[in-house]
Amino acid sequence: MEEDFDLENPLIQSQPSDSIPSLIFASESYHTPSQAYSLAFKASPANASLRRDVLSSIFLRQSQLSCDPFVAYLAVNYLDRFLSVQGLPKAKPWVVKLLSISCISLALKMKKIAFSVTDFQGEEGFIFDTGTIRRMELLILSALQWRMRSITPFAFLGFFLSFFERNDPPLKEALKARAVEIVFKAQNEIKILEYKPSIIAASALLSASHELSPLQFPSFRKAISSSVYINKEKLLDCYNLMQDMVMDGYGLILFDGVSSTDTPVNVLDCHCLSSESEKTSNSSSSGKRRKIGDFETFHQISQIQHC
Repeated sequence: MEEDFDLENPLIQSQPSDSIPSLIFASESYHTPSQAYSLAFKASPANASLRRDVLSSIFLRQSQLSCDPFVAYLAVNYLDRFLSVQGLPKAKPWVVKLLSISCISLALKMKKIAFSVTDFQGEEGFIFDTGTIRRMELLILSALQWRMRSITPFAFLGFFLSFFERNDPPLKEALKARAVEIVFKAQNEIKILEYKPSIIAASALLSASHELSPLQFPSFRKAISSSVYINKEKLLDCYNLMQDMVMDGYGLILFDGVSSTDTPVNVLDCHCLSSESEKTSNSSSSGKRRKIGDFETFHQISQIQHC
């Protein structure tokens, strides 16, 4: 039986321990969005609004289920990788919720956390049956080529923390805890999508060191920069981005658990609503919940029109 998935140890432990770091670094590019994906947000503010809406919906699911933030982080990883493959298409508002439900459902399954589809429904105007969610999950799985043991920044924290020279376990734990917090907050920042997970992890630890152990910061930075796995220029850029976020109080920004009140941005432009839902598609302000029964065909789900 396959062992439980741990974001800090994403690989199945069938390799010699000394070869695992190399394997993780070699594999991380398969678990990150494409460079074109991050550029798409610079080209269109609507794309940024789209991602913000889906992330807000994902964090709402996490809040409803009271699950740990690693689940939401994994769900957002799936979302970004999926949209990176499929492109940033136009959408009906209900698709924002369907995407968020499907991504966090997959994350919960990977973490082997029990849940019910009814836990997701809430009072947001749309409800989905299990068949609809399952079809969306299959579309995501196919786009991700079933690579669900995502390699995230958390997989690199232990490796880079070993470069910290001071033998002080409590301090190292504090550095790691602060770095984890920074990584969580940074996921909301679109610009962070330009960097690999390893660079994000190293930058978060350096930012944590700058805050908690400034005297050791110069030597820590030098040690990490000397790693054969690190692009020094990317590390500096990412670190400066994180410092700007911390200085601007970005670390204090939290989603309030409510979807954006802005007009929803279209994501998928396909006709998937049931006839009953189509009749009420213009009356969402009435407060009635609409049930999304099933997709017309699986083929129609995958017909995504780019902006």
